Amino acid sequence: MNPTPKGWPRLSSAVFYEDASAAIDFLCRAFAFTVRLRVDGEGGRVEHSELTYGEALVMVSSPKPELPGRARFRSPRLVDGANTQALCIIVDDVDAHCADARVAGAQIVHEPVTHDHGPEYWADRTYLALDLEGHAWWFMQRVRG
Repeated sequence: MNPTPKGWPRLSSAVFYEDASAAIDFLCRAFAFTVRLRVDGEGGRVEHSELTYGEALVMVSSPKPELPGRARFRSPRLVDGANTQALCIIVDDVDAHCADARVAGAQIVHEPVTHDHGPEYWADRTYLALDLEGHAWWFMQRVRG
């Protein structure tokens, strides 16, 4: 397998928001992402952005239903809150991260809880939050293994 391009993980995700500009601000404030790249278009539309959290990369943009293959990309806000994916980010201190996300306005769906998968596996502490348009975000801290 060839190495990935410099600065790109093997897997990254793209999420779409009605108000991508507000979403970028929220994701940075609530979940501690950093903007690596942002390309704004006409009328305040975010054409493309790249947000990082450590090695993680998430692309955020406005929906572009006029482009081939993109007519189905929607914010959960536009489909009664339905989600077809949940993003998972590893953090150093899940409890502190959750507290910061709550203060910034994230909806905490599941409070931090430890899941022990047995001595031959691992234990992690996770919480689930929804962002301002309803995307689901899991944050996890490995506590054993």
